[in-house]
Amino acid sequence: MTATLNDVAPRKRKPEPSAEEQAAAELVRLSKEQGLSLTGPDGLLKQLTKSVLETALNEEMTEHLGYEKHDWAGGVGQRPQRHPLEDGADRGDWSCRDRRAP
Repeated sequence: MTATLNDVAPRKRKPEPSAEEQAAAELVRLSKEQGLSLTGPDGLLKQLTKSVLETALNEEMTEHLGYEKHDWAGGVGQRPQRHPLEDGADRGDWSCRDRRAP
């Protein structure tokens, strides 16, 4: 019973890992080097999930509002208001009233 090469099915090659799989493998390798657990309250999975969700929500808000976070191009009313004590403080024309006095 001899088999020829034509009778033997070739082995299937493993597909090359995707960029996401390579990035995940690198994160796992780095976390092990640093002694970080993969799961748990301070684990890699929790940190990665938090980062992905925050990034996705920020991108969704940017798309919805039409401008980046902390961008002054947001329009009228987006700029922080000055504190009342700061108005005129640089000109020296403000006074402070003691609320406890009658």
